[in-house]
Amino acid sequence: MSNSLKQIDPKAAWQLCQENPRTILIDIRSSMEYLFVGHPEGAVHVPWIDEPDWVVNPNFVTDVRKLMLGGVVDGSDGSVPIILICRSGKRSNEAGQVLVDAGISNVYNVDEGFEGELDEHHHRSTTGGWRFHNLPWQQC
Repeated sequence: MSNSLKQIDPKAAWQLCQENPRTILIDIRSSMEYLFVGHPEGAVHVPWIDEPDWVVNPNFVTDVRKLMLGGVVDGSDGSVPIILICRSGKRSNEAGQVLVDAGISNVYNVDEGFEGELDEHHHRSTTGGWRFHNLPWQQC
């Protein structure tokens, strides 16, 4: 069976988190985005690219594997569901593919992200994303 990154919309991601409490929702945005823009309720922060250097986190796969240690056994393929979210779904798609390539199965990318794409006025959270769908989130 081939392992591939799965795409999931924000509502389905929240539902999966509710149905399977072992699901790990990981916000991969920068620390500033996570803290000041807000993040999904219950999300764990593991940055993919972060300040001050803005380079890919060389420990990303290891950090995710550490989170998985709490509930690795799943009846189907041996791993807990991992859901990644970023601003619009692009960085989390890239990070998710790295996890899949590292042999981690059951990885999902929130295709609309937390804020969604820009609208015609260059605003986010107006046409898609976690916040657009009124899903639980918090802000520091």
